[in-house]
Amino acid sequence: MRQDAFMEPFSTTFCDLQCKICVLLLGICSALKLTVPSHTIRGIKGQSLTLPVDYNFNITVSNIQIIWLFEKPPTTPIFLIGCLVNHSVVPDLEYRHKIALKPPNASLQIRSLNFSDEGNYIIKINIDGNRTIPASAKVQVTVDVPVTKPVIYIEPFAGVVENSGNITLNCTVEEGTRVAYQWLKNGNPIEAGTIYSLSANNSTLRIVPVVKEAIGNYSCLAENPVSAMESDVIVPTIYYGPYGLTINSDNGQKLGDYFTFNKGEAVQLYCSADSNPPNIFYSWTQRADNSTRLIKYGRSLEVVSEKVMQKTEEYRCRALNNKTGKWKETHIFVIMMPKGLEQLAQREKYLSPLGIICGISLFLIVSMFLLALWKRFQPHKVLQQKLQTRPEADYRKAQTISGHENALDDFGIYEFVAFPDAAGISRVSSWSVSVSDAAQGQEFNGTVYEVIRHIPEQYQERQEGT
Repeated sequence: MRQDAFMEPFSTTFCDLQCKICVLLLGICSALKLTVPSHTIRGIKGQSLTLPVDYNFNITVSNIQIIWLFEKPPTTPIFLIGCLVNHSVVPDLEYRHKIALKPPNASLQIRSLNFSDEGNYIIKINIDGNRTIPASAKVQVTVDVPVTKPVIYIEPFAGVVENSGNITLNCTVEEGTRVAYQWLKNGNPIEAGTIYSLSANNSTLRIVPVVKEAIGNYSCLAENPVSAMESDVIVPTIYYGPYGLTINSDNGQKLGDYFTFNKGEAVQLYCSADSNPPNIFYSWTQRADNSTRLIKYGRSLEVVSEKVMQKTEEYRCRALNNKTGKWKETHIFVIMMPKGLEQLAQREKYLSPLGIICGISLFLIVSMFLLALWKRFQPHKVLQQKLQTRPEADYRKAQTISGHENALDDFGIYEFVAFPDAAGISRVSSWSVSVSDAAQGQEFNGTVYEVIRHIPEQYQERQEGT
């Protein structure tokens, strides 16, 4: 007999037993359901905390037992409180003023939390019916102190010149546990990068190197599991510039580096630059006859047309930042313009040299177009000019063949001029032919010609002499 055949009845019996055990366990589990928070419960030191518990069952029970245990790893769980529903609550004497339980609700209340209350709280419920059914679960609790409003300390406090130093910002709180720090610039989070570096816990921010782009509103956000606070805004002092030095005015017209005003006007020029500190040192100079002279100090300069000795004068403005030691200079040409509409053309000459070039170009194009039209509609004059410039030898080459008795009567140069058709396009260009060629009776595709005979002056003189 085979061994597997011998074991087959026992295998079937064992499988049936397993199935019965599984069904029994499922029945027990479904008879009592225990629900607790799946996440960690955060408590605040000094305040009360409730651990919510919900349980239900679908069988008839004669008694319910509720037990709470406290576990603080690596120690073993200790008994806190227990009760039988509809019976008295029995707490551990050590914790009787610390915890509370109000059956049949199994939720546990912890009064006046302290750091020693952090740990795992184990709930165990037993229901007694035809049999005792147990269920248990674990709830994790942490205790924290809320953070106070953070304060930022900056070094150096007096300010830094760009590209020549660094700035350190420290964020601190008086109270708070498990504090996490986040730096903000203009309300946006700051990440470590080209000019920013952070300490291990993010409480310190360093700006290296210091550049103009680092200017902004800085704040620090301190938070922990039970609270969050943001500091007041602080603006680091960064000295820079001057940048973008320009000269402007409230009146007149400016085109590039040129500024025009009418005779009799007083123009106020302003010099401005992007700089910190903003009250930088300005000076005005005038350049004329290859020499420069100082006019005044200050941001503005008044130019009176009566005092302008030339039509164009150059003024220069220099800006100096005493903090950075840097300076910039720019210039502008002031042009005194004649006043009145009769001088408008002259004024436009000053203002727009490009307009003059465009006008000359347009005049040349129109002139060439008109010349082309004149040549097209004056063909006879053009032909006569061409004939007069021909040498005498060209006339003597002509051969005469005609029906006259004396062929000399037909001697000459004949010009055939084609008239344009209805579309305005000539079918045949103007060309010359001798008398002998004309006698051959050639056809020219129905084109209408005007025949012009030209007799050389030398031949006419000889005829008159004979």
